[in-house]
Amino acid sequence: MSPAKKQSPTPPDTSSSLHRHIEAFLHHLAVERNLSAHSLRAYRRDLMDFASYCPVQPEIIEMVDIRGFIAHQSMDGKSKTTVARRLAALRSFFSYLYQEGRIRANPARLVATPRTPKHLPNFLSVDDAFGLVQEPAGFGLLPVRDRALLELLYSSGLRVSEVEGLNVEDINIREGLVKVLGKGRKERIVPVGGKAQDALKAYLIERLLFKKKKQADAADNALFLNKNAARLTDRQIRRIVVKYARAIGIEGQIGPHTLRHTFATHLLTGGADLRVIQELLGHSSLSTTQKYTHLDIGHLIDVYDQAHPFGEDEKKKRKQETPQ
Repeated sequence: MSPAKKQSPTPPDTSSSLHRHIEAFLHHLAVERNLSAHSLRAYRRDLMDFASYCPVQPEIIEMVDIRGFIAHQSMDGKSKTTVARRLAALRSFFSYLYQEGRIRANPARLVATPRTPKHLPNFLSVDDAFGLVQEPAGFGLLPVRDRALLELLYSSGLRVSEVEGLNVEDINIREGLVKVLGKGRKERIVPVGGKAQDALKAYLIERLLFKKKKQADAADNALFLNKNAARLTDRQIRRIVVKYARAIGIEGQIGPHTLRHTFATHLLTGGADLRVIQELLGHSSLSTTQKYTHLDIGHLIDVYDQAHPFGEDEKKKRKQETPQ
């Protein structure tokens, strides 16, 4: 049954019914599952787009309607990744309605997910990472803040939302630790490297002087401040990373997540256990951590040579077969 055939003579009643269910679902995500504001915005956008496409009561929505929406998204030029995300949002929404007894079955459950391309995230070389974090120079709040920000991103692999939400009391300079509120409002403790500690010490002094000069509210404990003495936003953090990356000649897509992936990759190539990296990144599943890791074949061979009982024999064999 197509959406056009289902439209009632009184569209406001049916569409508002669907909208009410969407609002109840978003409230459930915020309260029960502790989703971030960013995730909630994505859910709202995806579900409201579906509500515009199919403005009917949820009780009469069928699998063919979901398939029609997915096909419409693809024809509209949406990427396979975006379409897959929107289908996942619909599955979660209708699963919630089913559990609440609002519908008899989940119409999105059996809709096939578009096959999405697998892209390995970008990461920086050690030289580029060092060059990036050392690029901010000078005195005053902004350059000292930018240096501390970049050092922390690379040192601890935090998400941009986690950095945005940091308060001064979350940083323990003496112990070299930072308390992070991650996805699902889950807290974790992450080490902070020596260079990042030094950069944060210098920044905290500049921050204190800046707040006194601005006569800013002492009760506002946001760690990273902008020039207006307000909390540094997600977008501002991204712009800072891009600014200094371009300054040292790094082209292509780059952002805070690049430094997060660089953090994980450099730890892994340095011999860190994947489970440890999982804990540091705040991933609930090891399979998620594996997506953030990228090892070249040479490193894999070196690890094999060092760890496997036959490794030394294979190493000698490869040397013999290598043309002189």
